[in-house]
Amino acid sequence: MTRTASWIVAAVLLAGVFAPPAWAEDVKEVVKKLQARYEQTKDLSAQFTQTTKIEGFATPITSSGHVYIKKPGRLRWDYLEPNVEEIYVTQDDVKMYVPEHKQVLVGKLTQMTASQAPLELLQGAAKLEEHYTIDPAPSEAKGEGGIPLIPLIPKQEAHESLRTVARIVVEVQAKTYFIKRVAIHETGGNVSTFEFSHLKANAGLKNAFFEFKTPPGVEVVKAPTLSPP
Repeated sequence: MTRTASWIVAAVLLAGVFAPPAWAEDVKEVVKKLQARYEQTKDLSAQFTQTTKIEGFATPITSSGHVYIKKPGRLRWDYLEPNVEEIYVTQDDVKMYVPEHKQVLVGKLTQMTASQAPLELLQGAAKLEEHYTIDPAPSEAKGEGGIPLIPLIPKQEAHESLRTVARIVVEVQAKTYFIKRVAIHETGGNVSTFEFSHLKANAGLKNAFFEFKTPPGVEVVKAPTLSPP
């Protein structure tokens, strides 16, 4: 999973699971508070740092930038370091702009490579329980303030974008219950970790901020369509 292949999975939220064992009760409470926080959030901005450990390589890849979310269905994900790349999402429409290449890739979330996940995973929308369950294996892992980490496993019937994901571990901030860190563990051994800071909620982000206008001289390329399974 490349740098841009992980971005849409990063802010994973969960909306309920099937009858977990007793050890998971605390995790369920964290999940409820996490979802409640995002249900009250109309828009959100944050700085992020992404660290990707690739199986077989000793040195991880590090990127950083800003992410912006607005309900319903708007996302802007700006990579600033080490290379500039801008990603715009409006509902199912996606535009990926790389200034260095003077090219913008245009497509649909549902038509792009299997490493892309549904927009709902970044927005805390309803029915995310259709994609994940809490890991049934006992764990004592704690995050900030001693709050339990949230271990998620994609269900077999989950979106195709999650087929390369073995599990996702979410850490929340102790006081706000916004997402602090997301670790995406792939079936091939790669691990992408996103850490969020300087979160600002309900700042009144305008729709125009999420609209990409193709600059002169930039080539527009249509993303390939997924073949039927």
